[in-house]
Amino acid sequence: MKSKILDLIGVSAAVLCLIHCMAFPLLMVIPLGISHNPYIDLFFLAIGLVVVFRITKHISSFWLKSLFWISIVLIAISIGLDLFFHWHSELIFVGAAGLIVAHLINFKNHKH
Repeated sequence: MKSKILDLIGVSAAVLCLIHCMAFPLLMVIPLGISHNPYIDLFFLAIGLVVVFRITKHISSFWLKSLFWISIVLIAISIGLDLFFHWHSELIFVGAAGLIVAHLINFKNHKH
């Protein structure tokens, strides 16, 4: 039951992260006076790290664990590139999509 709730939290955070990453560049085109804040990305990463760490402790499938951790690493690399080099990488989209897929697969594998 706990893992099921973590999957729901994880997929929700990953979807919100993906929406944020896709919508923000569009909002930059409109002169609203807003700028990119990488700490929002770090907030999503922190949520993802906690959820993925807790979920993968109980998963026996190597490929599903790998999908979770590879997705988190891709997001972390993208955020690091943004923080240190001010370069926005598309890896964050791949990582967020990977997390969504991993959470949905893990949720589907639960015994309901």
